[in-house]
Amino acid sequence: MSTARTTMTGGSLVAAGMMGMNITVYGFNVLAAHLLLPREFGALTALFGILLVGSVTSLGLQAVTARRLAVDPQLEDEIVSATARVTVLVASCVGLLVATSSIVLTPALKLDSYWPVLLCGVALVPLTIMGAESGVAQGTSRWGSLTTIYLGNGIGRLAGGTIALLVSPTVTSAMVGIAIGSWLPAIAGAKLLLGRRHAANGEPVSSRPLVREALLSTHALLAYFVLSNMDSLIARNRFDVHESGLYASGLILAKAALFFPQFVSVVLFPDLARANTNQARLRAVALVTGFGTIAVIATAALPRVALVLVGGSKYDEITGRLWLFALAGSFLAVVHLLVFDALARHAHGIVPMIWVAVGAVIASAYGLNVGISGLALTIAVVAAALASVVFFFAPATRTDHPTAT
Repeated sequence: MSTARTTMTGGSLVAAGMMGMNITVYGFNVLAAHLLLPREFGALTALFGILLVGSVTSLGLQAVTARRLAVDPQLEDEIVSATARVTVLVASCVGLLVATSSIVLTPALKLDSYWPVLLCGVALVPLTIMGAESGVAQGTSRWGSLTTIYLGNGIGRLAGGTIALLVSPTVTSAMVGIAIGSWLPAIAGAKLLLGRRHAANGEPVSSRPLVREALLSTHALLAYFVLSNMDSLIARNRFDVHESGLYASGLILAKAALFFPQFVSVVLFPDLARANTNQARLRAVALVTGFGTIAVIATAALPRVALVLVGGSKYDEITGRLWLFALAGSFLAVVHLLVFDALARHAHGIVPMIWVAVGAVIASAYGLNVGISGLALTIAVVAAALASVVFFFAPATRTDHPTAT
């Protein structure tokens, strides 16, 4: 009974924190949609896609750290110490890699300057550190600390990005504010990584298995985030600047449907890591599916209300198609849950399936010459097919005996 009560309390805290984070991030997106022209907002949305894809390492560190702490709680200090060492190196490499990619991504995204992509790299350094801190909080059920980190992430983006846009309503200015604001969650969770010492009789945990598992998890998450964010990049590359701005507006709703139920995977992750049956996964999928159904029905029934939430009348052309974005986001939310379920069980067979789905989206988007509605529907159909295959055919039990050493 006490365990169930603790889970419910943790779920409420994390749900509130993630809701607060998503609302503030959503609020900044809506504000940016109002302050920027559609063509500029389309560029900013594409940059958000880069940030999300770049954040896979952060989430990989979070998943690995949380899993190891959940199954080997007696080695907490040793695991956290090893995580801290790895995080410094990984965060630096991720930031440098993304900044270097500006040479390729700047012309591909039709940007006028290299600075926005460079600033994405700068922002990813603290965001990667945040991931390791979140993993410690998640794996040790420190739900209050995890909630604080999530809120710091949302508030940092909203405050930093808003102030920057008010000073200068440009894409580069927005990214400067986001890069600065991204340090807020890292600072909020710093105590979770700092000051850990090995127990007197404890053996230090090697960093090598941690790095290997983090790379495997990052690969899985990279595949997922490419799938869930590639449409923003496709729209920016393939549509004219006005249409890409319209698509970016619809993506606000898709991301809301995707992000809102993610607290389910966060809170249930330790249970999924320890589970030997399908019950935990079935419960989690049912919860996420229920939230998605509500989102799609509400959007279809109240499209004008949804339009207000995604940027207002200047995006009026997208009104009748907003339910497609809610549908796509809802199916991607189920896939997100199933990916984290696979990471909790240390089962990486899902990765090739995701890359096949990525290929299917690319083939459809460019081969069938789809428009705005066609691209949104393509994401929805491919995500639904992927979720069905993973749920019904992927194994529901752990594929190894978890260990932290």
